[in-house]
Amino acid sequence: MIKYIDKDTVYIDDTVIIEDGVIIYPNVIIEGNSKIKKNSIIHMNSYIKNSIIEEGTVVYSSHVVNSKIGPFNIIGPYSNIRENTVTSSNVKIGSFTEIKNSIIDENTKIPHLSYVGDSDIGKNVNIGCGVITANYDGKNKNKTIIRDDVFVGCNSNLIAPITLEKNSKVAAGSTIYENVPANSLAIARERQVNKENYHK
Repeated sequence: MIKYIDKDTVYIDDTVIIEDGVIIYPNVIIEGNSKIKKNSIIHMNSYIKNSIIEEGTVVYSSHVVNSKIGPFNIIGPYSNIRENTVTSSNVKIGSFTEIKNSIIDENTKIPHLSYVGDSDIGKNVNIGCGVITANYDGKNKNKTIIRDDVFVGCNSNLIAPITLEKNSKVAAGSTIYENVPANSLAIARERQVNKENYHK
């Protein structure tokens, strides 16, 4: 059985398949060849088109277009999942995060304020707040590869094409333009300088 909180405010195409146990909140639009699998929850103001939402996933006020979202994901609030995004199980894509043409493996978290485009991301990866994969050089789209167990610190820029190997780490505030070896820490930023008695 499907539970609608307010069916009068919901628009669902005839081509959409919704399985039992799904809860749909007000002001939701689901279009095209979308499939919402059992026990998922689609919260208010979400828009889903030509996408699969797997079992037990929760979508909070987000857009999902031409993508496949894996089981037991948490999407949003205010995520923009664009074309050709595929996630595995237990993935978190959080507030004001945009994903495009990327594969994201299980237990990976991209919690907030990030852009990930043209990327392959492994298992158990943590992408800090404000991280950007700089995929476009003005002519070509380039690929970012992030292996398993990588940690990327806040406000880092990953200049594609680039690979972060398994269990590597990127220090917050870094601009990374060379591959990072496994088990390494990459730091690419200026040292802090304090000008004492500046106001005098």
